[in-house]
Amino acid sequence: MQRRSLLLGAAGAGLPRFAIAQADQRPSITVAVQTISTSGTLEPMREQSNVGFRVMPSFSEPLIGIDWQRTQRAEPVLATAWRRIDARTLELTLRENVVMHDGRTMTAEDVAFTFSRERMWTGLAADDRGLFVSTTAGATGKAPPAEAVAISRAHFPGFEKMEVVDAKTVRFVNAVPDVTLEGRLTRTSGAIFSRAAFDAAPSWLEWARRPVGTGPYFIASHRAGQDLILEAHDRHWAGRPPLKRIRFVEVPDVASRIAGLLAGDWDFVCDIPPDQIGGIERSPRHEVVGGPINNIRILVWDKTHPVLANPLVRRAMSHSIDRQAIVDSLWAGRTAVPRGMQWEVYGDMYLRDWEAPRFDPAEARRLLREAGYRGEPIPYQLLNNYYTAQVPTSQITVEGWRAVGLNVQIEMKENWGQILGRFPGRGLCDNSNTATFNDPVAAMSVYGPGGQTWSAGQWQNEEAPRLLDALQVDPDLERRRASFRRLLTLTEREDPAYTVLHQNANFTGKRKDLPWRAGTSFVMDFSGRNWG
Repeated sequence: MQRRSLLLGAAGAGLPRFAIAQADQRPSITVAVQTISTSGTLEPMREQSNVGFRVMPSFSEPLIGIDWQRTQRAEPVLATAWRRIDARTLELTLRENVVMHDGRTMTAEDVAFTFSRERMWTGLAADDRGLFVSTTAGATGKAPPAEAVAISRAHFPGFEKMEVVDAKTVRFVNAVPDVTLEGRLTRTSGAIFSRAAFDAAPSWLEWARRPVGTGPYFIASHRAGQDLILEAHDRHWAGRPPLKRIRFVEVPDVASRIAGLLAGDWDFVCDIPPDQIGGIERSPRHEVVGGPINNIRILVWDKTHPVLANPLVRRAMSHSIDRQAIVDSLWAGRTAVPRGMQWEVYGDMYLRDWEAPRFDPAEARRLLREAGYRGEPIPYQLLNNYYTAQVPTSQITVEGWRAVGLNVQIEMKENWGQILGRFPGRGLCDNSNTATFNDPVAAMSVYGPGGQTWSAGQWQNEEAPRLLDALQVDPDLERRRASFRRLLTLTEREDPAYTVLHQNANFTGKRKDLPWRAGTSFVMDFSGRNWG
């Protein structure tokens, strides 16, 4: 009896140790963010925002990606190689044995579906109540909404078809020559999704709330306005991800985010203003990482407003902004005033002799006199710190405008729909623009047909589409540089569509013991190559 008891005891003691050894020892983390999604969905064709950009690469992947941690250059993702067939055609070799989140192996047909009419191109029309109704999808509701079609047209304006060559090869075929095809495919709108999962969804909107892709983590749950839970996709082509689970939780107030980090409620907190960095770094368990990124904060003018219709008023407002004061006082010099809407990563397309509008109150007053401005009110639709330091930035700019005689009136809004919706009395608003790849087309396309600024009716100019076409089609470097210079002259000086404020910087508070590194974009990379 005694010997039997000892044997049973040894076996019993061994079972828990074996179970513990087999348990998943990877950490789970919680990330507090200001917002997860502006649309309530996670489909890139509907969610093109800085906040969406942060989370999407964890669950979705394009054929070609950008290395935001090191080079900011194109790199293979779901395509292992690509080559130009001609000026309109890019041939891509697909990575083998890519398992999607629904357990299926990615096929060339999934790639073709991703760019299909039913997901990206067949639109909806608005009825007399302003509600979207399907024009082609019948009772299934599988047509994309109009805003998704607008994104498709803006990101892939010359798209003709995605052609399946064989099981390992596809061809992206454009209707016109395009020197930026490779860059266009790196956007989140180029992420590849499961055809079978889309077909199984009851509607396009239901699909959009929980798309099925190939990333290192899959969407376990998403409660719009609350949280997003991602779990490890252990059959990922690059190997098991380093984390078991990631929970993104919405905490709009920056003070609450920081307090939760220091209390141990969150492991990461995003969008930290520079003046709060010191408080976090006084904690021996925490640190702040990050810096300037591929995003520029701007103000967008609405030409439909009777005062802002006059370009002289817009130019005066640009010359009334002390950009360096914003950088020095609100960003502690941790970022810079850019040379207009451009980044050095543009390489040979970067115009080093271009400058942002100078701070010149005397010139602003002269322009206002020439415009015949008499103190008419100009509305400024403003969100409550959607952007880091958004409200204090607006206070500095409004003071500058007041000093030269401009009557700008802030109107606080709750969401983007209240700002970009077509309603009387829109004025100016905050925005930002991102270099999603290393060419001027990436950022400037928003000022052409299909782009957000153009589609929202804030700014249109008949010369802009021609200049964008030239940037897209012309392979000659010097002619492209001339087209880019002319486009900047148009959008920043002659008929301003926007004015730059500063290059954005992104700061993240985190636990020191978690081996994660910040990149040069809003993307939070939790893949194996950026952990450890």
